This record gives sequence, C-alpha cells and structure tokens, in this order.
Amino acid sequence: MTRGGWPRQTSYEMSHQEGSADGLQDLGVESPFSSPGEQSGAAAATEASSDIDMVTLDVSMTMTGNGGDTRDGGFPNDASTENRTTDQESPSEEVVLESVEDFEHFLMGSDPFLRQDEIVEEEEEEMEEGEEAEEQAQMCPRCHGANHEQCLLEENRVLEEWISSETSALPRPRWQAVTALRQRQLGSSTRFVYEACGARAFVQRFRLQYRLEGHMGCVNTVHFNQRGTRLASSGDDLRVRVWDWVQQKPVLDFDSGHKNNVLQAKFLPNCADSTLAMCARDGQVRVAELINASYCENTKRVAQHRGAAHKLALEPDSPYKFLTSGEDAVVFTVDLRQGRPASKIVVTRENKKVGLYTISVNPANTYQFAVAGQDQFVRIYDQRRIDEKENNGVLKKFTPHHLINCDFPTTITCTVYSHDGTELLASYNDEDIYIFNSSHSDGAQYAKRFKGHRNNTTVKGVNFYGPKSEFVVSGSDCGHIFFWEKSSCQIIQLLNGDIESTINCLEPHPYLPVLAASGLDQNVKIWTPTAEAATELTGLKDVIKKNKWKRDQDSLHHTGLFNQYVLWFLMHHLSQRGHHPD
Repeated sequence: MTRGGWPRQTSYEMSHQEGSADGLQDLGVESPFSSPGEQSGAAAATEASSDIDMVTLDVSMTMTGNGGDTRDGGFPNDASTENRTTDQESPSEEVVLESVEDFEHFLMGSDPFLRQDEIVEEEEEEMEEGEEAEEQAQMCPRCHGANHEQCLLEENRVLEEWISSETSALPRPRWQAVTALRQRQLGSSTRFVYEACGARAFVQRFRLQYRLEGHMGCVNTVHFNQRGTRLASSGDDLRVRVWDWVQQKPVLDFDSGHKNNVLQAKFLPNCADSTLAMCARDGQVRVAELINASYCENTKRVAQHRGAAHKLALEPDSPYKFLTSGEDAVVFTVDLRQGRPASKIVVTRENKKVGLYTISVNPANTYQFAVAGQDQFVRIYDQRRIDEKENNGVLKKFTPHHLINCDFPTTITCTVYSHDGTELLASYNDEDIYIFNSSHSDGAQYAKRFKGHRNNTTVKGVNFYGPKSEFVVSGSDCGHIFFWEKSSCQIIQLLNGDIESTINCLEPHPYLPVLAASGLDQNVKIWTPTAEAATELTGLKDVIKKNKWKRDQDSLHHTGLFNQYVLWFLMHHLSQRGHHPD
C-alpha cells in the first residue's frame, strides 16, 4: 500500500544471524491499518478524529525522518522512539467554540473595527484568489495553458491509438474443444482436464460461481491445499478459516494468534494438511498445528520481523521449510525442525535497507528465490552462494530499463515464478506487469509486458494461471480482474471483481479450472468457467482508457508517498467506521 525506493546504485548487506523465535520478547510493532475490531471503543467521532490525528502525526514523523531511523521496513526502532522529542509549546489561551454563532461572535469580537460587510468582501476576495491559484495549479503541464484544446485532442488521439494497439484481434487459439474431445474418446489423449485448464476458451467463460461469507474484515489471503480440497483464508479479523469450498462451508475457524492484520496463510505441502504457516502486519511468523484440517491444536511464533511481513514462500515438496520476507528488508529461512530460523538475509541499497513486499521460490531449483519491494529491482539469490565476497550473495537482478533511472519512487508489489521456474513475473506499483527470463544474465531487459490495469492504492498480487503458466492474472484499482494471454500479451478476460473495492489476492486451483479471489471485501469469491458464452469485452476500452488517464494524471502531478499513504488510510479508516456502527 505504499510506494518507496529511490533509483540509485544498489548494494547489499548479508548476515547469517539467527532470527527471533517463539518465546522472545514481542517487539510491539504497530500499524495504522488495524481493523476496526482491534480498536476498543472506536465509535465516537471525537475518537475517530483522535485516531486520524495520531496516525497522521506518526506517519508524518516516519516519512520526514523526525521519527528516527525507519529503515526497518518503515517502522521506527525502539531507540529512535525513546529519543523522540515530546515537549511541545502549548497555547496560552484555549478558545472553545460550541456553535456557528460562537464562531461568528469570536471572529467579530477579535477585531471591533471589522464590520460584517467587510468580512464578506474579504472572504469573496480570498475565494477569487484561491480559484485563480487553483486554476494555475491545475494548468496543463504540457501546453501551460496555450492551445489547451489542441493539446487535449492530441492527448486523446494518442490514447486511442494506444488502446487500439492493446486490444487488437486475438490470434487463433491453440486448443480446440472438439478436437480434444475426439482425441479423448479415441484414447489418444489422457490429459484432457490438464490441457483444458490452460485453454483460452475456458478462461473466457469464467463467471462468479459464489461467495464464501464469514470474515469480519478485509480478506488478505486465500490458498488451496495440495490436493485442492480445502481453501484457507484470513485477513483483518485475525481469524483463519479453512473451507470446504465445494460445499461452501467452513470446516475450521480459529484465532491466528497475530496482533495485527494477517497478510498470508498457506498450507505446507506433504504434511496431510497438518501445518499452516502465517505472516502478518505485526511482523510475526506463526505456524498452526492442525488435525485433518478440521481442528487447530495450537499456534506458535517461529520468527519475528521488525516490520510488516507481507509474504511467505513455500519450498516445493517440503513439509518443514519455507521463507518469509518483511518490510524490515529481512528474509528468514524457517526450518520447523529447528528452534530458530536457519538463516537471515538483509537486503540493502547504498547502506539503506530495502523493505520487501514479496518473495517466491524457484520450483525448478529450490535453492534460488526472488525478492522485491520498495525499489525497482527484482533480486534473485542462491542459498548455496550467499557470500559477501561474491557479489554479496546476489545472483542477478532485473528491472525494466526505462525504470533504472526513473525520477519518481518505484516499488514492486508482487513477484512470482512460473510453473517451471523459467520466467519471473513482477507487478509494479502504478506501472505495468513484466515477465523476466530467469535464465538471462544480470540486468537483462524484460521479455514481455502487460498493460491495461492499474496497481496504485494497495499491495496487489499477480499470478500465473494455467498448468503451464499460459495466462497472467491481476486485480486492478478499477475493481476488475484482468486476464492476459501470455503468448500474445493481449487481454482475453475482464471480470467484475468488485467495482466498489479492489481484488488483491488471486489463487488458482492446483489442477482444476477454478480461481479463488479476495480483497477489500469481507468474502472470498470463487470463479469457474460455467458461463454459456465467452465474456463480451464491450467495456474494455473504456476501462483501459480510464486507468491509463488516471495514471498519466498522477505521473504529471506526483503526490508524495506521505500524502498517498495518509489519504488511503483516512478514507479506509472512515469507511470501515461507517460499516461498523456502535
């Protein structure tokens, strides 16, 4: 949900230190994004105003540097907090205004020689001056007010050309249903379902099958178990639900043990669904011990980040090992057979920590993993070669070449490997989605680019879809879910995920043509290819045009990280209070 990172040459700092484990003192990491249920007595308007003021002050001190060293993922450390100056000058006289009449009387009484008509004249003059200043501030930066109509026509022409190039005719599909069915009947093809999951015809018939209701806050994570029979979900209500998603009912509901929003929960493979790993905004990494995915015996903390822990990455086929990343720029390797994290890696840039939003393990080479976050680089590491003497353990890094020296902050909200580890997908904040070839040399240019959506307000996920990673799927600020065909980079499906909200998490079923999605809504959406006909992309051009226009406007008038961060929080905070009355 934040944007950060500055385009400078990157350096790295490695440390094989033992991480925090269960039983260590909690670090007390707090976040302004706490759910309404976590704030006791948060009902009165005065308290809402107090919450907003406190958060605004805290974020302001964090962003301006007055709150101490915030390189641990944007959270001030304990030492800087203790040194923070608390003495402030207080006004010598406090004026209490209880009504509009009191306010007017106060104004009139402040200057006995100022008449009411003079006040009105001064107000009108101030309004005119304000309107002139606003017009100057909103003046088009391209033409600076000269020939503005011509500038708008040229802008619309360029935009229409761009949209036409992005919505050109699709190539002929590779998979044909009639041919595939005939081959299955003749026994020449035994992989009908496997191939059908990667067929364009199925994706184009996706529709919302049903919603799984029950959470009391935003649902930040969904994950299928290895067999695809159970679905785990969790979010701002700090509860973990395990669903029989076919029967549309929960089989397990338990307290995660976290103190702040749960950001990810995943079943470990090859453990008979007995272990569920979780990470959250409180920085904790916890593990739940389950019995047949129907009873939670207990949860325990296995690691602690000094900042929000957004993602964890499973090691394929391992019921014991996984990796976590956090805004403190730390990567923990967790082995449940050991009492503490096996290793710790700290990612830095010019001796400043780079907060991490995402991590992914290469399924074809489990020693390699990729991380990304608060700058423009996707970094690949090899756990066998993490040595300061050899490029600080960094195997290679990628970024689109036009973003290497960009003059505005750039972040990556999600990165994920393809099914065979040959490709690496990365979604950039308020930019496009890119595919890098993981076998290319360090600094190589991207291989494919996907446009049309918008990733600005939240930490959105992105994913491959299909048994052979045939498609790319992502949510968007406009509330839609976009599907691109990887081979042609064309949009082939546009789903109305949630027009009034945002879809952040997209989880394909391990072997069926099913997609689970969640976001700012308090439910999980299940999508299946059950529509009678392919989706008509009639409104696609308008959606793309609107997303492109908004992004271009923001690029011309860049608001700082602080303004965007506070604005999003205030709107979300107030909307949540409106949905949860006393």
